[in-house]
Parts: sequence; structure tokens; C-alpha cells
Amino acid sequence: MDIDWDDLKTILAVVREGTLGRAAQGLGVNYTTVARRITRAEEALGQKLFERLTEGYRPTDIGLLAARHAEQMEQHQNALMRQLQGRDETLRGPLVITAPQILLNLHLVHVIDRFCTLHPEVDLSVNSANDLVDLGRRRADLAIRVSANPGDALKGLRLCDQHTAAFASPEIARRIAQAPEAATGWIVYDQTKGVPEAALARNPRAFVRARFDDMIAMIGAAQAGLGVVRMPMFIGRGTPGLVQVPVMEPSPYAPIWAVAHADVWPGAKVSAFRALLRAYFREHRRVFAA
Repeated sequence: MDIDWDDLKTILAVVREGTLGRAAQGLGVNYTTVARRITRAEEALGQKLFERLTEGYRPTDIGLLAARHAEQMEQHQNALMRQLQGRDETLRGPLVITAPQILLNLHLVHVIDRFCTLHPEVDLSVNSANDLVDLGRRRADLAIRVSANPGDALKGLRLCDQHTAAFASPEIARRIAQAPEAATGWIVYDQTKGVPEAALARNPRAFVRARFDDMIAMIGAAQAGLGVVRMPMFIGRGTPGLVQVPVMEPSPYAPIWAVAHADVWPGAKVSAFRALLRAYFREHRRVFAA
């Protein structure tokens, strides 16, 4: 009785994801490859690993047992690869970074440009994800995060502090300047209570005009003149068609960090990118805070 490591990884992926399609996406293979590996593993073990249901694959007890052992093997493999990368003193080969899309668009592209110019032998990949990426499982080597707590299990470099402020289109800014006590419409996140308390204290007539679930959409709405938006200052200052409006004082916001797994932190590529980040944010720190 024997089983291939790729088949074990596939069992673990299907247990985690619940469907062949999502497992295939995570593994970077197609649907039929996942199905073939599961069948091959069951034949090799002589055991049924999954119940085939209309809503997905449900693991049997044997399937869960195999997945637990596969996860332990994955952890050992990841630990080995992280430690090897942390000891790598060369500036060549793959490097994966992840960062929020807006921060990438407005600022980090300049750091990336500089890094690629200085280190052309590094194969840089950029993941513009707003969700947290699991650095322990090597989904990325270095993450730039906006967070009050970027992760206790990670090594971190605090790049800069930042503030939020209120921004709007020039036309709305003109109206506010002419009639600061007039009712002002706001664009807010759909999960917030409403107009910021600091803004209501200055103008009790302020009201929510629309709710959005995405900052990029809110930026577009503000540019179109739908209302005032509170946003990180680097976004408002870096977005054409928006100006800061004095409807509330700037307020502290979560700082920006560069983080990596402790094993990976000393590696040459991560260190080189981190050095450029430090220099860039030191030079541009006034863009991010009042």
C-alpha cells in the first residue's frame, strides 16, 4: 500500500474546499486532475475517502484521517522551504508579495519599479489582495498590510502611521465652503452606523446618501459628486477629482506594515524589498498623515 504526495495534497485540498472545482483552483490544476487523483488514492488505499454528493465531496472518517496526516506533512514541507528561503543570500529567483490594491496602485508600483530595475534576476509576482494571505503556508513571502495588529506570529516593520479625512468633488467642496451648515450627503461603508460622529458634531444635518461595500466604488461615487467620503488620506490626496473638505478633523487610522514569516524575514530578496519600502515610506510619510 502506497500513496503519492500529490494525491495526499489533493485529499487535503478537497477536505478544505469541499468541492473539486475550488480544490483544483487552489492547486493550480484542472477539475479532472483532482478527480483522477482522488480515485487513484482510493484505489491505492483500498478505502473510500469521500462521499460524492450533489453539493460537493464529503470526507469519510478515513478521508479526514488522510487529510490530517497530509496537513502535518504540508507543515513540515512549508517549514523546510521557509527556512531555506530565509537562508538564501542570492537576489534571484521567485519572490511573491501581497498588498491592498489601492496602496499598490497609488504607491507600491513605484517601489516595485525600483526593485525590478535593481534586481532584474528576481522573478517578482504581485498579489493585489485585500484579504489576508496565509504567510505560514507560503501563499506569499512578504505582505504589506494596513492593520493595528499585523499578526503576532509574524515579523513586522512599521512603515508609517496614517490618518483618515473627508474628501469630496470640487463642486461639493465649493458648496460646503459657501454654506457649511447646509445638509451634506455622505457615502459610507454599508457596515458602518452612518455619518462619522465627528462630522455630525460639526453639522447635525449631515446624512447618509448612499452605502457601498467597496472603497474603489466609493472613490468613484465621490468623484461623480454623490457625496463626502471619509478615507485614508493617501487615497484622497492621490485621487484626481477629489479634494479634502473641512467637515471633520483628520483622525488616526491603522498603520501600514511590512510583514513576513520569521523564517523568511532574513532572506536576501525579502530584505532588499523591505529596504526599498522603508526608504519610500520615509520619504513620502507626509502623504499618509496630517
